[in-house]
Amino acid sequence: MSKAAIFTPDDISHISNRLELLAPAKNAEFGMEAILHGADAVYIGGPDFGARATAGNSVEDIARLCSFAHKYHAQVFVALNTILMDDELADAEKLIWQVYEAGADALIVQDMGVLQLDLPPIALHASTQMDNRTAEKAVFLEQVGFSQVVLARELGLSQIREVAAHTKMQLEFFIHGALCVAYSGLCNLSHAFSNRSANRGECSQMCRLPGELKTRQGEVLAENEHLLSLKDNNQTDNLEALIDAGVRSFKIEGRLKDINYVKNVTAHYRQELDKIIARRPELKASSHGRSVHNFTPNPEKTFNRGRTDYFVHERSQGVSDFRSPKYIGEEVATVKALGKDYIEVNSTHSFNNGDGLCYFPANYASAKQSDDKLRGLRLNRAEGNKLHVLAVPGDLEVGMTIYRNRDQAFEAVLAKESSKRAIEVDIKLTDTPDGIMLTMTDIYGHRGVVTLPLDKQAANEPESAGAKLRKQLGKLGSTDFVAREITVETEQVWFAPASVINGLRRDAVAALEQARVDEYQRPQPWKHNQDAMYPTKHLSYLANVANQKSKDFYQQHGVIEIEDTYEKNGITEEVPLMVTKHCLRFNFNLCPKEVPGIKAEPMVLEIGKDVLKLVFDCPKCEMMVVGANRQVKSDGRG
Repeated sequence: MSKAAIFTPDDISHISNRLELLAPAKNAEFGMEAILHGADAVYIGGPDFGARATAGNSVEDIARLCSFAHKYHAQVFVALNTILMDDELADAEKLIWQVYEAGADALIVQDMGVLQLDLPPIALHASTQMDNRTAEKAVFLEQVGFSQVVLARELGLSQIREVAAHTKMQLEFFIHGALCVAYSGLCNLSHAFSNRSANRGECSQMCRLPGELKTRQGEVLAENEHLLSLKDNNQTDNLEALIDAGVRSFKIEGRLKDINYVKNVTAHYRQELDKIIARRPELKASSHGRSVHNFTPNPEKTFNRGRTDYFVHERSQGVSDFRSPKYIGEEVATVKALGKDYIEVNSTHSFNNGDGLCYFPANYASAKQSDDKLRGLRLNRAEGNKLHVLAVPGDLEVGMTIYRNRDQAFEAVLAKESSKRAIEVDIKLTDTPDGIMLTMTDIYGHRGVVTLPLDKQAANEPESAGAKLRKQLGKLGSTDFVAREITVETEQVWFAPASVINGLRRDAVAALEQARVDEYQRPQPWKHNQDAMYPTKHLSYLANVANQKSKDFYQQHGVIEIEDTYEKNGITEEVPLMVTKHCLRFNFNLCPKEVPGIKAEPMVLEIGKDVLKLVFDCPKCEMMVVGANRQVKSDGRG
């Protein structure tokens, strides 16, 4: 362990107790809805260099999102988390300055060459694409200036706590959404077969395709199954355990998901974290305001591939569903009887016109290399448990399970305004020598103060006039504020027209809004220790070093040998294209650690016409998907 590791493995008392719910923002509108639904921070891609190439945004939209977020002291992180080629560094540097000037709070980075650029004073977050699995790596990242690290999804609670004990960085962990089957940053499968690099934001998701699994001797273990497709991450039941392990930023995946996913999932985790905060007063949310939702969040009702908590509680069965990589939905019924255009079901659920239903036909596995095993139909009209459809498919049979992957009533609620976020304030009206003063103070200590000259005349019927005055002062419905306490401390209740009081209240709201913006402070960057030493002396192609500045960085920090990234197409032999903790030997009960006498011999995975070798590193409990670079073969170098 580096000398900078000053904490004992059991000590995480140095960690802040501010919890951050971090939500995805496909664009500015999605980000605003995420904040309204309870996000403490959002992450968004800029015009270029984001790990979701199809989710880019203009600098102007990022500025608009930052302005909105900062009203609630929520933060905006900009993802610049692809590897960069030499000719892209100047543009990246220019973009970083632009997003900083737009108000961004932090930059999510994969390429260490970025640290060699002329950077503005912006906080740096280490992308999960850096493969952040160890305390040694975390210590180094802290030393070179990162203030937050996105941990590998594969970590268990004990590993997370070990990292937390050795760094002051805020630990960020994915709690919901799609799971990459490979360790993030350690997958070149897409580039090798389609020239679309996951490290460049263009993953082709070859891992979601169906294939055949064979032993080295040719025995077929699985046909037409999605063998590398994982279920989706759902850590609802583990949030408090993650907090106790040291996680402080809870990240929702989904910059390519729809707006209802963002609303629903963000609201769900906001409510779950708030329950924990209510039980544990030492914890608090990292942004301001409370979100009130006009629906009951349910993450099962928006896109997911089934749920798994992955390796948080170490390895177990159930992290994958080989049947389909699509959204199957909730199990809602079994088929009781069939007509020409209706289905009678046994169910305790209510159905809605327009619901999306799906099922697996009995012979779904027989269609070789087919990705359409899951069949869908739209519900035209629901009459209790009699479901009318356009035509009943011929492969739907009595006794089959019906799933619902679109709840029309739930979607309709989310399509409207579904959440409001408000900050509690105390309102006080007092006298000045020549009039009155209204002070509006939020529960975080920010104040807006306005005065008004007034010809003081006692109000008739002071009791009813006082009640009316308090009512006028508390009319904050269209603002970001809600009154907690309203106090009138004038010598007596003065006469003032309602229009005057309304104007005074509006001015106080504007003054408080301005005070909150003026007092918002972006996080400061951490110092880069130029003498920090990287944990290893050799970096293979899996370190994703794509430019000279990145090489310079690693050499400056003690690395002696550095291979070019796989995207340079310099590797001509078969190598691991993917390193994963997902193990097909384990899934098929062929794990040498579990079954005495079994040897960890390689297997073969066939996806379409492509043949890949599966090699198992049992001491590390990892599987490697080995193959050649088709891009090299196609230009005659292989």
